[in-house]
Amino acid sequence: MLRALLLTLSVVAIAHAELCKPDAQNAFKVRISIKTALGDNAYAWDANEEYLFKAMVAFAMRRYSSKSTTQISNVLLCNVTDRVSFWFVVTDSSKNVTTVPGSEVEAAIRMNRNRINSAFLLSDKTLQFLKITSTLSPPVEPSTPVWLIVFGVVLCLIVAGIVFLVVSGIQKHKKKNKESTERENLEEKVEVTLENGIPCEALDLKAGRINGVFAADDERFTSL
Repeated sequence: MLRALLLTLSVVAIAHAELCKPDAQNAFKVRISIKTALGDNAYAWDANEEYLFKAMVAFAMRRYSSKSTTQISNVLLCNVTDRVSFWFVVTDSSKNVTTVPGSEVEAAIRMNRNRINSAFLLSDKTLQFLKITSTLSPPVEPSTPVWLIVFGVVLCLIVAGIVFLVVSGIQKHKKKNKESTERENLEEKVEVTLENGIPCEALDLKAGRINGVFAADDERFTSL
């Protein structure tokens, strides 16, 4: 009985070894850069982290298909290196001797990429599935609603326009008053009156005005 059990386990191990190997059908390579991502806070990659990775892949497969019965034991890791790179496959839970098509695994990983990254405190650049294209990160929503930003910009433009009109009006009013004052001062200096339709200079009533004709006559006569 024990010999049969050991034989079964060895056959399963050999089958798993054939399923999970570099460049095997439906196998994916993973490269992890913990030190690059976390620096001094980097953690060691050990059996516990491998278990968590298997659990996250199984979670992704089960979430991708609600009818999936994928277990942690269906996720196989192989060729693990110290620089944290390895290959993995997902076996078919119903047969356990064949692998799930790579297209399904890829779709499940892509759909749950952010959840997997978060579990290891990594990103698409530091947790790389080499044959699976990176997913676009979700758009960052601004803390302030877009409509409020647009409203603020429009309001600022309206206020700026009102200020410009007020300042322009004040400047025009000052300029108009200045021109009016200069015109009045000029009219006071040069005051022209019309007498019998002929323009004449204003007469200084106090000093009077000497008629040039009579002045010439006066000069011809000598004083007695």
